[in-house]
Amino acid sequence: MHVKKLALLLILLLSLVLVACGGGAATEEPVAGEETTGEETTGALPDLGGREITVAVENAYLPFNYIDPATGEPAGWDYEAINAMCALLNCTPVYTEAAWEGMIQAVADGQFDMAADGITITDERREIVDFSDGYISIEQRLLARADEDRFDSVESFFSNPELTIGTQTGTTNFETASEMLADAPDRIQAFEQFPFAVQALLAGDVDAVIIDETAGQGYVGVNAEALKLVGGSMSSDQLGFIFPKGSDLVGPFNAALAELRANGTLDALAERFFSDQFTITYEDLGG
Repeated sequence: MHVKKLALLLILLLSLVLVACGGGAATEEPVAGEETTGEETTGALPDLGGREITVAVENAYLPFNYIDPATGEPAGWDYEAINAMCALLNCTPVYTEAAWEGMIQAVADGQFDMAADGITITDERREIVDFSDGYISIEQRLLARADEDRFDSVESFFSNPELTIGTQTGTTNFETASEMLADAPDRIQAFEQFPFAVQALLAGDVDAVIIDETAGQGYVGVNAEALKLVGGSMSSDQLGFIFPKGSDLVGPFNAALAELRANGTLDALAERFFSDQFTITYEDLGG
């Protein structure tokens, strides 16, 4: 994942399939075949003895982390999930706002004990950080203007040399665009913040945006007359928390994730943050 902010209405929705492209949806179950290191059933959990855990968050990625416009306080799925895990593990999370650009490297360098920002699990990232078990599955899709008639599939978009795509730097969405357009990198417009890519799409500056389906469904849901998702899945991925290589926190947090999955907490958080119950938008955040 990671993917992000803008003066655009965004509600991340949870489907009943794999999350992201082609009708996918968020799921709290690990992807089949994905190695897991956490407990699969409830049981005695590690006690971290009140240890402080420094957590990097962007505070600008709905609905994972943001500053609540009503209270001025940090909020989001990441906060709720990590607070619940630390309650189980007897640890104290210390959240620090950090820019997405450079966040993974900062964790790799030991500047933080972990990071939470809708981070996609990839083999390349595994080379410098350790991941928790996946907590949400996502897929990548094309977001287009509602009146778009020049393409109706992933294939027809990428085969048309006149069409350009928007994405955010440093994300797996950008990597997918780069792979699909390896011979035509000039067709890619990269933006520092994801919502700027969607703004460019609405303005007609790009012809499509690669987006995780949870986010895409939210944009379409509040901009049904302006936007639509096109084609099937381009990539299926999982999100996870990251830790410095060799961190002793990976096992405890995997065990806590398994407990939250087993006791229904993850389902409750999904209903709260990844459904139409969540109504905060980037416009509400002022940018």
